[in-house]
Amino acid sequence: MENLTALWQSTGLYNFTSGQAFMMLVGFLLLFLAIKKGFEPLLLLPIGFGAILSNIPVAGIAEEGGLLSYLYFGIKAGIFPLLIFMGVGAMTDFGPMLANPKTLLLGAAAQFGIFASLLGALALNVVPGLEFSLKDAAAIGIIGGADGPTAIYVASKLAPDLLGAIAVAAYSYMALVPLIQPPIMRALTTEDERKIEMKQMRVVSKTEKIVFPLMLLVLSILLLPSATPLIGMFALGNLMNACGVVERLSQTAQNELINIVTIFLGLAVGSKLSAAAFLQLQTLGILALGAVAFAIGTASGVIMAKIMNRFSDTPINPLIGAAGVSAVPMAARVANKLGLESNPHNFLLMHAMGPNVAGVIGSAVAAGVLLSLVK
Repeated sequence: MENLTALWQSTGLYNFTSGQAFMMLVGFLLLFLAIKKGFEPLLLLPIGFGAILSNIPVAGIAEEGGLLSYLYFGIKAGIFPLLIFMGVGAMTDFGPMLANPKTLLLGAAAQFGIFASLLGALALNVVPGLEFSLKDAAAIGIIGGADGPTAIYVASKLAPDLLGAIAVAAYSYMALVPLIQPPIMRALTTEDERKIEMKQMRVVSKTEKIVFPLMLLVLSILLLPSATPLIGMFALGNLMNACGVVERLSQTAQNELINIVTIFLGLAVGSKLSAAAFLQLQTLGILALGAVAFAIGTASGVIMAKIMNRFSDTPINPLIGAAGVSAVPMAARVANKLGLESNPHNFLLMHAMGPNVAGVIGSAVAAGVLLSLVK
């Protein structure tokens, strides 16, 4: 009888808590969105599976000494975000941005969400049970750029105790770009604006594509050294692709390396969806701020594009402003999809990639500014 009792007490059924059951359902929901709905499956599938694993009672896979705790070290030490940035750089084509440098303004405008959420985090201190320092607020604010690697990197430096919640919020909103952005974009634009067709872009030379990442690195070193780890790895990946002499390295960074790191990073982020770590008032506050910040960033980009269209000699479709958030290339795809819905001949993807790439640079610069000012 004692053996049967001990066996029963070691089962999941006996040890399950309501919080663990709820968070496992959240994990299954993420898997559903990834598999059935196709919402960024490369992110949501490992995150959702990590959430399920971390909430298995007794297993201890996310606790100290468990597999997921070791994977989480790559986030905590800032290794995974920098490797992801190198891979993203290798997959990035600066051509659309260099062909239309005005799109840099759209990438900059979309970063307004970062500073809006920073102020919002400080304002939440009036809520009983919530207390965010300036460092905490700065780390939370970077979620507004919709750039998971940058959010993780800044949080690891300024607010390591909030890193798990910030990572979950940043990657969740990145993955849900196709769900969150369209209503905002439709609300801020008219049907005629969404129909605007943009002129074909000029061809950017190979020399320009080689010089730009080097120029970006030098400017970062001279003006904002704190952003150099992010911009430097991004520039390295892009240079490997643009120069054309290290194709094997470029292909590895674009495929094998970034795929491996994405699996590890997704599982590690999912490990912080355990009931004990996630079901807290502070975490819910961070999630709410992240949603507001992302909405503000999207709206700011669209509004800036509307203003630019009014004063530009060449037509600018305001939809591409939403791609100023640095969720590459999801935000650009969303802009292209909405453009095609209004006008079947309106192909905005390459035009939207300009502000999308500018958004990556903008979020890295904003991160460097925060790291320099908030110490």
